Amino acid sequence: MIRNIAAGEEVRWLTRRNARGLLLPASDLWIFDDRLVRYSVFSGGGAFVEDLLDDDPATVKSYADACELIWKRATPHDEFTV
Repeated sequence: MIRNIAAGEEVRWLTRRNARGLLLPASDLWIFDDRLVRYSVFSGGGAFVEDLLDDDPATVKSYADACELIWKRATPHDEFTV
């Protein structure tokens, strides 16, 4: 995590309390250029299994919209306390 922040990634935390009512993705994912979703699938034990790609415009938009709402509710890393 510290490396991500040092590299310039903006990290936020979403508590369960703040997540109520949001539709959350079932997998870790990245959205590239508003045109491609890359899902990372992990086993129950946390081991990486595979990456899946999806370029369906409706799917990309759906995840982008959901992530925008999630981002608004999440707390920036430097402001987050447990």
